[in-house]
Amino acid sequence: MTYCSSCPLGKHSKMPFYNSMSYTILPFDIIHSDLWTSPVISSSGHRYYVLFLDDYSKFLWTFPISKKSQVPHFFKSFYSLISTQFERNIKTFQCDNGTEYINSTFKEFFDNHGMLFRLSCPHSSPQNGKAERHIKSINNIIRTLLAHASLPLSFWHHALEMATYLLNILPTKVLGFQSPTQILYQCDPIYSDLHVFGCLCFPLFPSTSIHKLQARSTPCVYLGPAKNHRGFKCYNMSTGQIIICRHVKFIETEFPFSKLHKPQPHDYDPLDVHPISHHFHYSTSSSVGREEPTYNGPSSAPSSSPSSSIVQPIPPPDSAPSSSSVQPSLVSSQPTPSLIPSPEHSQTAEPITISHPMTTRAKHGIYKPNPRYSHSLHTTSISHISPIPKDPVSAIRDPNWKLAMLDEFNALIDNKTWELVPRPKDVNVIRSMWIFRHKRNSDGSFERYKARLVGNGNTQQQGIDCDETFSPVVKPATIRIVLSIALSKSWSIHQLDVKNAFLHGHLNETVYMHQPLGFRDKGHPDHVCLLKKSLYGLKQAPRAWYQRFADFVFTIGFSHAKSDHSLFIYQQGSDMAYILLYVDDIILTASSNQLRKHFLTLLGSEFAMKDLGPLSYFLGIGVTSTPHGMFLSQTQYATQILERAGMSNCSSCHTPVDTKPKLSASQDTPYEDPTKYRSLAGALQYLTFTRPDISYAVQQVCLHMHDPRDEHMNALKRILRYLQGTLSLGLHLYKSSLTKLISYTDADWGGCPDTRRSTSGYCVFFGDNLVSWSSKRQPTLSRSSAEAEYRGVANVVSDSCWIRNLLLELHCPIQKATLVYCDNVSAIYLSGNPVQHQRTKHIEMDIHFVREKVAKGEVRVLHVPSRYQIADIFTKGLPRILFEDFRDSLGIRNPPAATEGV
Repeated sequence: MTYCSSCPLGKHSKMPFYNSMSYTILPFDIIHSDLWTSPVISSSGHRYYVLFLDDYSKFLWTFPISKKSQVPHFFKSFYSLISTQFERNIKTFQCDNGTEYINSTFKEFFDNHGMLFRLSCPHSSPQNGKAERHIKSINNIIRTLLAHASLPLSFWHHALEMATYLLNILPTKVLGFQSPTQILYQCDPIYSDLHVFGCLCFPLFPSTSIHKLQARSTPCVYLGPAKNHRGFKCYNMSTGQIIICRHVKFIETEFPFSKLHKPQPHDYDPLDVHPISHHFHYSTSSSVGREEPTYNGPSSAPSSSPSSSIVQPIPPPDSAPSSSSVQPSLVSSQPTPSLIPSPEHSQTAEPITISHPMTTRAKHGIYKPNPRYSHSLHTTSISHISPIPKDPVSAIRDPNWKLAMLDEFNALIDNKTWELVPRPKDVNVIRSMWIFRHKRNSDGSFERYKARLVGNGNTQQQGIDCDETFSPVVKPATIRIVLSIALSKSWSIHQLDVKNAFLHGHLNETVYMHQPLGFRDKGHPDHVCLLKKSLYGLKQAPRAWYQRFADFVFTIGFSHAKSDHSLFIYQQGSDMAYILLYVDDIILTASSNQLRKHFLTLLGSEFAMKDLGPLSYFLGIGVTSTPHGMFLSQTQYATQILERAGMSNCSSCHTPVDTKPKLSASQDTPYEDPTKYRSLAGALQYLTFTRPDISYAVQQVCLHMHDPRDEHMNALKRILRYLQGTLSLGLHLYKSSLTKLISYTDADWGGCPDTRRSTSGYCVFFGDNLVSWSSKRQPTLSRSSAEAEYRGVANVVSDSCWIRNLLLELHCPIQKATLVYCDNVSAIYLSGNPVQHQRTKHIEMDIHFVREKVAKGEVRVLHVPSRYQIADIFTKGLPRILFEDFRDSLGIRNPPAATEGV
């Protein structure tokens, strides 16, 4: 194909603009700004006003100014206001290329505060469209207010304050018929203080300034609410002064200036601004059909949440599906909701009058559908996996995600999760939001699209719609211990799936929620959902589900273990069963298949529960049966971490940490993306569930999450390089005799270069299986290596005591003493002898409980040569040969060659 170079020279025109894909989840993530120039200088000497718009809440701040050079000053004041009143930092600043923004003052301020500076291209005002559109809305209101009150144009700065106030308190379709004030301040507007701008008013004179026969007021013009007072601005036409007063009488049908000056239409032409291109679909229309939030909100920071405020752009009419294809299957007690985009946008729109002489399709009633939105709603399979949408509007446009949303909504209706009621006054109504994710199989392959409707718990108020929120989850060590017992006794281990588990919980509080985005009821759009069942996202939802599940299993003979409240134990004669509960993931093992099936039937009669068969994938952990036991791995999860870090193709290394001294809070250059550092470090923490070989390295990088440096990021990358070469490794659990507990403990005395505190580490074996381990910096300084090692012994003895108590409840008591291996002779001597001398008398009394356990014969502290001290892997960097030897001793090995079902 050949291209004509002359055509662009003669025919080039502006490229089309597309809808912005920016999406904020917290207030002040993006601030849009623009400057407007007035053709008339205001009565106070102002020629311009600058606008600051919060992208998340659509809340406006406007400041009239006399010079463009004042913009940086007002922005700094605005930044201080946000930092002080909301305890938030502005992350991104969006504006045009005006010289009021492109200057050294702004650049230096942004560099010092780490803010991103986004500029629109020259002569491309639609790229700053949100600010431009709000300026148009403000000026429309200014013109209307001045014209209705017959005020002079020089009063535009008073109308500006009133326009800003109105836009902030009125509900808008963009925010789901909520007002910016409700989104930002979480309280309702007070509309009773509104009065007609420019009307006749009478402020009360103070009694000290008049005598008893003098008039108590004078006719004035109302100019809106006072900015820094709980009162009103009243303009005295005879003196030209503005009176701030609380005690004001209004006559809202009379306008004093209309008798002095009758404005002509051309008087308001200078306030026109250039229209914004049609591709911006954000609606600024307002509706007061429902009681909405308030402007006079508190000064405290708003409750924030990930993606909690979903901006709903109005899609083109072509994207509206037919009404027959979007109606979800609902129970008869619920009215039919309407999806966004609503079919009404295309079916009830007013006909467009076309007066031009050209013959077009539209003139003859022919409309060609837009191929961008002409997907079939019933498509169930496509050649690729649809990406996770950024917002519900994008999800609605994708047939795969739309079906997932319908499935979720129907499940909620079938479960009778809520009932629609008129919104009561003076109640907190939480927001709802959609969460989308790809659900995958244990091998990482795609399973299905998952859309979940959740309540925004961050908008709940403690003591009003939530109270107790703590919910226990099963400990990792408990899981490994129960699996070890089941393996040794050859019990079958099954995993269970509860559909919408949190919806089974009962609420003790009264909770109201806005209707789900995309499913607002047509007949009652202003109603709210009175929750009858718990919902994901509520602060009390995990607790409500746990309590519901625990109450039921108690009725069928289970009791929860005192050592771990998420472990439920059944024992009747020789029949025994265990249930492990981690939020909504469940493991069931029983002494016989008949007993297991019995409990599955009982659980299925109470909850929408499915038996997924033998344990294969639990909490993101792949479980593989072997002829000699079980193999636990997180290969897929480790691969995802490498992809997130952009290191999928990095070179590998043999150890996760070098043998140099520990990381310090160095003066090295701060790492450029601390959020990424914290995200990766947190992800690696979960990976230690099956990879104790990286525990020490992860502990080291996590110590510096508050202020990561380049040196710390290099250490984290080394861990990732080590994982790259050992992705297939996992933890082996064996069928072994479970008659003994053996533990190893070690401490690296004074190893921290900043605090000189010691790092202690230990590991505990139940039979041949590693069930518990730790790598942690000690909370206090130790005066000697003996003291540091002694504290390490106390840590592992404490954990061993907990394990012994747990095994006692599991009806698998340990008759022999726990063996604790330590390589420090002095620490061993302190453990068995009640000596007090100059170097040890300051040690806390609770540490000496070790001696009591030794005296009772429950613990024996023995010596092990340093060459065989396995716990060294948890306290320091080791050479490759020694590291791989200790790693193998922990049971961290490659997967078995052959597998079979559990």
